[in-house]
Amino acid sequence: MRNFVASRIEAVPPSGIRKYFDIAAGMKDVISMGIGEPDFTTPEPILRAGIASLQRGETHYTSNSGTPELRATLSGYLERLYGIRYDPEKELLISVGVSEALYLAMTAALEPGDEVIVPEPCFVSYMPEVTFAGGTPVPVPTRVEDGFQVTGETIQRYITPRTKAILIGYPNNPTGAVMTRERLLEIAALAGRHDLLVISDEIYDRLTYGMKHTCFPTLAGMRDRTILLGGLSKSHAMTGWRVGYAATRPDILAAMRKIHQYTIMSAPTTAQAAAVTALKDGEPHVQEMLAEYDRRRKLVVRGFNDLGLDCFEPRGAFYAFPCIEKTGMTADAFATALLQEERVAVVPGEAFGPSGTGFIRCSYATAYEKLEEALRRIERFLRRHR
Repeated sequence: MRNFVASRIEAVPPSGIRKYFDIAAGMKDVISMGIGEPDFTTPEPILRAGIASLQRGETHYTSNSGTPELRATLSGYLERLYGIRYDPEKELLISVGVSEALYLAMTAALEPGDEVIVPEPCFVSYMPEVTFAGGTPVPVPTRVEDGFQVTGETIQRYITPRTKAILIGYPNNPTGAVMTRERLLEIAALAGRHDLLVISDEIYDRLTYGMKHTCFPTLAGMRDRTILLGGLSKSHAMTGWRVGYAATRPDILAAMRKIHQYTIMSAPTTAQAAAVTALKDGEPHVQEMLAEYDRRRKLVVRGFNDLGLDCFEPRGAFYAFPCIEKTGMTADAFATALLQEERVAVVPGEAFGPSGTGFIRCSYATAYEKLEEALRRIERFLRRHR
């Protein structure tokens, strides 16, 4: 019997994260620093809004683009935060999380063989989604010495006549890096000079520490050549609700909506009702969670440095990215042994691209007391392996 699986799908390896989740799932007393998910329950007012929607019998499809109320609320939210306005009717689409929005962006924009520049380390879905859409991902390395910020000079070296887009994700998963406005302006200049599309995944935009987030399409000349991706999963502790969005100019959005219509229909109705309340009334809860993440961030970064594992200081998201090269172990060997011996789950940095080699990703989106215990276990582990 012939092979019925497309070669471009077979060529993509399984997610480097899942291996450790699957092992940890069968173990007891595991402290997970691997999963990129808030440990907070969705704030009470948002929960109540979802429940009320169900009680009103709102259990049917919505508009393909999302409910008019949510799109209008989102438009006001983005304008309030960043001073940029998107037409709720023609320029906003509610998706099933940012993951779907990324898929829609790639599928709508890419012709077979189009190249997409992807700075790495990056979220594990970026390069596969380019491939699934028929494009060619072009990884561009970043360095800890540069704060894991990609530079315009570096990107320039990877641009070819087939380059169609630049995909960026800052604040960054897995490093916690935040791009300065000056670095983003370098990317904007390249996009304008070479007539490129920019796909900006800003799912962690509300989680920054001591740095102001710059929304990429607010840069001069970038609004009409940017697809802005965002959502509520991280900032409002709503991962399971699956609410994301895309914001872009009408012709691109119409193409994305067409794909969305034929594959998804609409985002979850109950989740959209909850998202309206999240955007209108959720700010106090966002700030409360942000403050707690910052407290954990300081604990984890200081803890790794005290253990002799040089830790890049994350300025966004909820990940630490310590270097484990001093141990003499590969990141994969380190993560496997740490999980088996001390029941602490982390993810090898190379799961996010070659620039992550020698690092491990550690999420601090778990309770402070668990993080303290995880650091004690890691200290025991290091004593045995030095």
